[in-house]
Amino acid sequence: MKLQDKVAIVTGAGSGMGKAIATLYAREGAKVVVSDINEEAAQTVVQEIRTNGGEASVLLANVAKEEDVQQLIGQTVSKYGTVDILVNNAGIMDGMEPAADITDERWEKVFAVNTTSVMRTTRKVLPIFLEKQQGVIVNIASAGGLHGGRAGGAYTASKHAVVGFTKNTGYMYAEQGIRCNAIAPGAVATNIGASMTGINPFGAGRQQQGMAINPRIGTSEEIAKVALFLGSDESSFVNGTVITADAGWSSY
Repeated sequence: MKLQDKVAIVTGAGSGMGKAIATLYAREGAKVVVSDINEEAAQTVVQEIRTNGGEASVLLANVAKEEDVQQLIGQTVSKYGTVDILVNNAGIMDGMEPAADITDERWEKVFAVNTTSVMRTTRKVLPIFLEKQQGVIVNIASAGGLHGGRAGGAYTASKHAVVGFTKNTGYMYAEQGIRCNAIAPGAVATNIGASMTGINPFGAGRQQQGMAINPRIGTSEEIAKVALFLGSDESSFVNGTVITADAGWSSY
């Protein structure tokens, strides 16, 4: 039990990588807050966890809204007394638009979900972590946060920002027992593609060229194992960095 009695919040936990992380965390002894914008999906995950003997609860949240973030952290503390691990997994794609075709609306929506939410949840849990001089943050970045051709301009910029924010947070609070790391998944089989609308043909065509060197598609469960490592004491000396999980795609 690598996370025995730890209290973990996982955003976007109703499906995909978030679901896999929440499920694995619960299996390893954590009390998991399954947060998602889709109540039915979140309830299904919680039921599966409970059926397998784990402890979990649902807290609905649209991470793009500050009031939802406040309630998410506040209600978790009210229910479990504290927060030990925060996993910022919620995210959306853009439409593969290059810079000339990005609209303000798309840019602002992608950044609200992918980047601003990470700052807000982190800002809200830090007083809790600082009080006990202990806490872990795991951000789900992307290969798109390390390279330029994995998505459109808005998504790429938003995930680069997450990487920078992760490194800054890890460094700033390293002496207070707080660790902040990120995972940069490559191509993983999830339903994030459902968030893509109005796909840009030019941008998608440019992005597609790199898929030819992708060794394979990953699974959510494979990413969850990395998140377990980062969330547990096994990674006690790992801080302010990004673990790339892409089967070697970016090694070329």
